Parts: sequence; C-alpha cells; structure tokens
Amino acid sequence: MTAENPLGQAIAYPEHYSPDILYAIARTESRAGLGLGTDLPFHGADLWNAWELTWLNPAGLPQIATAEIAVAADSPNIIESKSLKLYLGSFVMSRFGSAAEVETRVAHDLSGCCGASVDVRLHPPTTRDGSGIARLPGHCLDALSVACDAYAVDAGLLRADANESVSEDLCSHLLHSLCPVTNQPDSGSVMISYSGPRIARDSLLRYIVSYRQHKDFHESCVERMFIDILNRCQPEQLTVYARYQRRGGIDINPFRSNFEENPPNVRLWRQ
Repeated sequence: MTAENPLGQAIAYPEHYSPDILYAIARTESRAGLGLGTDLPFHGADLWNAWELTWLNPAGLPQIATAEIAVAADSPNIIESKSLKLYLGSFVMSRFGSAAEVETRVAHDLSGCCGASVDVRLHPPTTRDGSGIARLPGHCLDALSVACDAYAVDAGLLRADANESVSEDLCSHLLHSLCPVTNQPDSGSVMISYSGPRIARDSLLRYIVSYRQHKDFHESCVERMFIDILNRCQPEQLTVYARYQRRGGIDINPFRSNFEENPPNVRLWRQ
C-alpha cells in the first residue's frame, strides 16, 4: 500500500497493475469523535460498485465487467476511494488469464488494504441477474414543507415522541455532504428503518439536510447518523443505509444496523 494519501493530489493513472497504490484509512480516526471503540453498536458493510473495470486477456483483447465489493463494517480500515479508482484503472493495460483471476486478485489486494476479508464479485456483460432500477422502501420525506437553515450537522434537530411507538421506514434523496479533503460534493439517498418512539418526520428531514456542508467520508456520515438517531431518539431497532451517486465510475453505499442483515445491492435511479 502507498504511504501517501492520493486524495487531492494530481496523480496519473498507473500504466500497469499497481496494488501498491491502494491507501488505507483507519476507521478509528472518525469513530473516536463519535465515542466509538471496539464494541460497536451496529454491524453492516460498505457496498461498493465499480462500473468501469477493464483489462486485457492473454491475446491482448480488452475484457470488461462490473465489480461488487463488500467491506465489513468491523474491518480495521476503509479504502480511500481515489486510490481504489487508480488501482482499478491500473488493470486497463494489464493481461490476465481470466475474469476469475481478476476477481481473486482484486479480493486479495483489497483484503490486505482493509485488514479483513473483502468479498468481490465480477459481473461480465453476459450476466443476466435481473437487476434494474430500484427504490428505497418506506415513506419519502422530501415533499414535506419545512424551512431549513442548518447546513452543518446538528443532532439537536432530531425529535421523537416517547409516548408513541412505531415501526417504519423513512427515506430521503436530499443527502449531500462534502469530501473532507477536496470539498467535492457527495450526493445520495438515505433510508432510516426503525422501531421505537415515533421520530418527528420534519425534524429528521432537517437533520438530513444539515449534512449539506458537512465534511466527512461516506462511511463516517452514515455512522454519525446512526449514533445521533440512536442517542437522540432512542429506537430499540435502527438501520441507516445510504446509497451515494457514483464518482469516477464507483459508488459507495454504507449500511449500518443493529437488527438487520446486509441488504441486496440494488441500484437507485441516480446511480
């Protein structure tokens, strides 16, 4: 792995297969600020989709595939996204015997970067898996008529009624934050599924909007949401699942829950 974070730097794509360009970021860096240690209040995964993977076969003929990558939330590290783009780009002029060899190589390299086993699945153009455009379940908050003036994360916006207990799914497509290094915008959709005191929908929408100028990585934003909702609203069960728009041919979709298994890796309308 590279010793220097490539994010925010002008770095050319490697001309050939370069696993050393991968850069790991310790999860403890962001979790310490949330008061999280090794005993996490959630489980889950970061689901990555790489849409532009290509390499050469032994005869030099280009091959293409998409890649699904699942990184467990309890892995020590995340993969810095620009380093992953540079790494996958290094396959373009490299020859491999088969798609299975590429899949095995990517899984090995990413597992080494994350410090835990990473699941990688390649899908060639002949794949017929029935996947298509999906939607997040539950009620969408975006049509609510609310006034917003908080654009830095404010957990104090959240309210819940302890006298009324419900189970519901709520979602919004208004999630927007900033890269902590480059200030580039990250836009996406988020689903909150919970059982417990009824969360005031207008307060939840305002809270989601308050990420608009917040600087953090995708994974950290979702974990902050989970902790804030858990602490402020006291649900017995909670899931926070965000699906971000792709950048550089890759989208990142963190899932955190204290009661559900990892969801299907579906594609939303903006992805």
